[in-house]
Amino acid sequence: MASEVSLVDDYVSEYEGIEAQMADPSVAGDQDQYRKLSKRYAELQPIIKVNNQLNAAREDLEAAREMAYEDHDFADEAERLEKEVVELEEKLADLLAPRDEHDGDDIIMEIKAGAGGEEAALFAGDLARMYQRYVERHGFIWDVLDESESDLGGVKDLTVSIKSKTPSRDGAWSVFKFEGGVHRVQRVPVTESQGRIQTSAAGVLVYPEPDELEAVEIDDKDIRVDVYRSSGKGGQGVNTTDSAVRITHLPTGLIVTCQKERSQIQNRARAMQVLQARLEQIEREAAEAEAAEDRASQVRTMDRSERIRTYNWPENRINDHRINYKANNLDQVLDGNMDDLLKALQAAERAERLEAES
Repeated sequence: MASEVSLVDDYVSEYEGIEAQMADPSVAGDQDQYRKLSKRYAELQPIIKVNNQLNAAREDLEAAREMAYEDHDFADEAERLEKEVVELEEKLADLLAPRDEHDGDDIIMEIKAGAGGEEAALFAGDLARMYQRYVERHGFIWDVLDESESDLGGVKDLTVSIKSKTPSRDGAWSVFKFEGGVHRVQRVPVTESQGRIQTSAAGVLVYPEPDELEAVEIDDKDIRVDVYRSSGKGGQGVNTTDSAVRITHLPTGLIVTCQKERSQIQNRARAMQVLQARLEQIEREAAEAEAAEDRASQVRTMDRSERIRTYNWPENRINDHRINYKANNLDQVLDGNMDDLLKALQAAERAERLEAES
């Protein structure tokens, strides 16, 4: 309990310090610094709010207990306040529990069709629509950076940015970090004339979008930049200028493309940002793997070869293999109603973090 009090005091001091900085005109004029402070301010706000409520409830409880000695009518009020104090203490403890330091971050997501040809591309498109519908319903911003479509309207390769509309303690990473891995589908493909169920897959990569102030530096000699004409469905050219950009990171072999913006300069800048995010994630995964050597399994694995989830059309079933989650509401999940699934994954991750801390 003493450590919790000390931690809250540290957060209160930090919160007040940030508040003072944000009121400084010289800081307010620096957009990058102000944005960074606003993000941390938003992360601390729920803790400060609950702590203030708890302090007020404790004071009210003490007063109600004193008055209950003289007037028994206050006994009921004291009992109600006792319950409120316990609830607020539990809520504060939950807010102070170990968290992923990137939970407030925006993300880059890549969806890639796997084995299965056209059917895999159609399934990748289903996943993209599922995420987009969830994003639109939960106050995030969906921004397509690069997309390659199949002839039947599926997705061969899609890169999107998902951002919070305002700084938040629970940003896009807190939600979508669980989606990285191989997603498997079992259904009768539209291209199957015999009605046979087939299995295909799509891969999803998710990584925090780096802060411009903290992004890793990339040496010009380590990249090759190619420009080409933006393309649409089936690879058809959609404009007459070479504005699309492909960046190859020579040391790692990573390739990033962007063709969303109108100009080559804008596409290059956005592609570099995506490349920075991927390189940071590689570094993060290496550090996490080293730190977690003594733990055989983790809820949020970043092993891209792992099959994390199966979508079974005939049985309308979704199964997340990491936490043994099963539900027969696949149609609703694909419509963007992912809340129950994501809450189960978040609860499992929190339990794992608490266990690791203890």
